Amino acid sequence: MAKLISTNPADNYAILGETEISTEQKIKEKVKSAHASQKDWNTIGLPKRIKLLKSLIPLFTTQKEKLALLASREMGMPYSEAVDDLNSGIEYFTWYLENAEKYLKPEVTFEDKNEIHKVFYEPKGVVAVIVPWNFPFSNFIWQVGQNLIVGNTVVFKHSEETPLFGKEIEKIFTNSKVPSGVFNEVYGDGKVGDMLVHQEIDMICFTGSSKAGKQLYKIGAEKFIPVLMELGGSAPGIVFEDADVDKVVESIYFNKFLNCGQVCDGLKRLIVHESKFEKIVNKLKKIVKAKKVGIAENKDTEIGPLVAKRQLELLQEQVEDAVSKGAEIITGGKTPEGLKGAFYEPTLIVNVNRDMRLWQEEVFGPVLPIIPFKTYDKAIELANDTRYGLGSYIFTEDKQKFERASSEINTGMVSHNNVIYLKPCNPFGGNKDSGLGREHGKYGFYELCQIKIVAMEK
Repeated sequence: MAKLISTNPADNYAILGETEISTEQKIKEKVKSAHASQKDWNTIGLPKRIKLLKSLIPLFTTQKEKLALLASREMGMPYSEAVDDLNSGIEYFTWYLENAEKYLKPEVTFEDKNEIHKVFYEPKGVVAVIVPWNFPFSNFIWQVGQNLIVGNTVVFKHSEETPLFGKEIEKIFTNSKVPSGVFNEVYGDGKVGDMLVHQEIDMICFTGSSKAGKQLYKIGAEKFIPVLMELGGSAPGIVFEDADVDKVVESIYFNKFLNCGQVCDGLKRLIVHESKFEKIVNKLKKIVKAKKVGIAENKDTEIGPLVAKRQLELLQEQVEDAVSKGAEIITGGKTPEGLKGAFYEPTLIVNVNRDMRLWQEEVFGPVLPIIPFKTYDKAIELANDTRYGLGSYIFTEDKQKFERASSEINTGMVSHNNVIYLKPCNPFGGNKDSGLGREHGKYGFYELCQIKIVAMEK
């Protein structure tokens, strides 16, 4: 039986454990189990589903420290951030459960003395859910939570980088009150994901790269089933000339370097008015140089390693390309001394141009290219100069300028200064190569439902 080996990117790739890679036969069995359970899961009704799913919350809570430590070891997320990931996921799941009945109850669209028309929100059926490694718990909650609430059953695959974390999720479901077959899990890399989506399923929900998403979109089209995709991003951050640098510089740092820069909607290109350029660079340099890079599970570590050696090598290639084309490294730009694994120093780069891979590609690591601009129109042009359209960040004290810029930036989400758009009530998703559909809130519920109109006599 083929094995999936889990390693620690903060400990010179030491082996943490292994799981069996799911065979095609095992995948078929999981899908069959999901189909066998789906009718009953739907029939018991929304209130009963909510009650059963609530049994997961104390299990997640009691396992929080264990799961956070496992995330730190398996994918390199600093322990404090891993705890935040668990807390955030539980918060989102709780919101889904507390608000589901408000948004999923039958809705009267027309009524007179003779007839009444109602919209019903029914489940799609069996959903294949595939998520990446960068937020091991929240990614799972974001794609699975609302699916189970609306009445879909799920066959779930976590990333090949975090199989042990996936096993713990499966154990928690086994120990919960959720009926067997409602949540099913398979293990492996992209080959397993490909086998899964070729089974008899009713929908695909995917978080990951745009390249993989486009392949899955083709499969969904061939099967004529819906897809929900949250894909890559190269979010711009614009610092206008009236921005209060002292007020927002910590937010700029956070939005870029959280989770070692491995955030889909994280700030990946900083576009700064020339009058604030030197101040921004100097203040960011001071912040970055003060951060502790270290072993992820150590509680004082602020920046851990990248998830894997391949991710480190890609980042090194992107930086080398930029330097060869004239970019200047202000700080960082190398692996830190004394650490063995997928470590890379937090890095600021200037003299960046639009022909560099750092600008053209998604940079999934602790490297921030910074580019100046003179005019408002140029800033918007640079912000939209990407095939992605997920998040964006605007720093200005002029609210009218913010409102104008937010309408002209082609992204699904816009943040102003220190305000964060991430809320379980808000839609999450993007435009262009950043995805299709939305997660969270009423919007996420409706993406996962068949919408049926029933018109009847009184």
